[in-house]
Amino acid sequence: MKVINYLCGMSIPLAEQLRPDTLESYLGQEHLIAPGAILQRAITTGNVPSMILWGGPGVGKTTLAYIISRQLNRSFYTLSAISSGVKEVREVIAKARESGDSPFLFIDEIHRFSKSQQDALLGAVEKGVVTFIGATTENPSFEVIAPLLSRCQIYILKPLEEHHLLKLLEQGRLHLEKELQKPIEIKETEALLRISGGDARKLLNAVELVVRSTMGKSAAIVVDNETTLRIIQQNLALYDKTGEMHYDIISAFIKSMRGSDPNGTVYWLHRMIRAGEDPRFIARRMLILASEDIGNANPNALLLATSCFQAVEMIGYPECDLILSQTAIYLASSPKSNASYLAIRNAAAAVEKSGDLPVPLALRNAPTNLMKKIGYGKDYKYAHDFENNFADQEFLPDQLRGSAFYQPQNNPRENEIRARLKALWKGKYKY
Repeated sequence: MKVINYLCGMSIPLAEQLRPDTLESYLGQEHLIAPGAILQRAITTGNVPSMILWGGPGVGKTTLAYIISRQLNRSFYTLSAISSGVKEVREVIAKARESGDSPFLFIDEIHRFSKSQQDALLGAVEKGVVTFIGATTENPSFEVIAPLLSRCQIYILKPLEEHHLLKLLEQGRLHLEKELQKPIEIKETEALLRISGGDARKLLNAVELVVRSTMGKSAAIVVDNETTLRIIQQNLALYDKTGEMHYDIISAFIKSMRGSDPNGTVYWLHRMIRAGEDPRFIARRMLILASEDIGNANPNALLLATSCFQAVEMIGYPECDLILSQTAIYLASSPKSNASYLAIRNAAAAVEKSGDLPVPLALRNAPTNLMKKIGYGKDYKYAHDFENNFADQEFLPDQLRGSAFYQPQNNPRENEIRARLKALWKGKYKY
């Protein structure tokens, strides 16, 4: 195709050309870099700790690491966990010792580093030979060894909001307009925003592909939803050559399980297996789904998902594909409930609104005589001293009396739970 040949000749993608190099031009993450925010203060004082930047693709992890080193005018070494090993890590550390200025060592996709590779970093990080910055899309609590994790601050990068993406889109439009010497009108943005999924790099890749594909001989370039979808679908393999489809496929896999379709589930599962996806990553996602989307509608789902995670760690590919398939089909076929998910979110909203309310005196621990004298633990009813192991008492702060954060949903297991709670609490929580 003409478009593919043209794009293959491009040297620097638009996303790279527009990469910001100052905090002022950086979009998003205001909770970290706005004036007075924690990371902004660290940069201003020059006391930047080793850190792990955790966030989705295209939210600015690599860019932020580069800006930090630029602001402090210190050397910046970068390694990719996909192509680097212990040898490369040690070579960089040796260079850092020679420089003596505690340069930054940035490792992208740190979750792909093995234990031995991460171990190789420990001494240099602990002694300040390098200031380590790791970037990961995965929960570092699972993917980074505890000794390295304890030596780093964890900063969570949030997804970019719509106003960030629209501003970035306008920057891309102006840049392309100047380069191509043609007026460009982005008539509709919905398709571009949907395709990007909040990923800045993906957004700029998409708009560049659409613009260059519609150049032709017309005086002006107009980008609308129909044109965007047509061109992106035609060039999906090219557009996704950097592996961004990884996130789309895991999303399709999860949504198929949540939607109780075992057929869609195994299809997307095999797509991930064929691509060489880490089986622990797949198993971990099923663990989360077992609690978030099934919960007490079928408590065995969490048990099976936990066993699956342990089994794939022991067995690995190729045999673990059977274990992944069995578990995924079970989860897809299981009754669904997100009541536990909603309950903790409802409780979180109550805490956010009312603050840290005091614990009722009856529920407080009383390890000393003084605490007993002032009422700690007084009037507490030990449930096992009462009929049916239940005593009617208040377990919430006064301001939240009667708040029912948990609402059982309509499935056999949770209907039983609702009936029991209604029998115990009568009309208090309106079960």
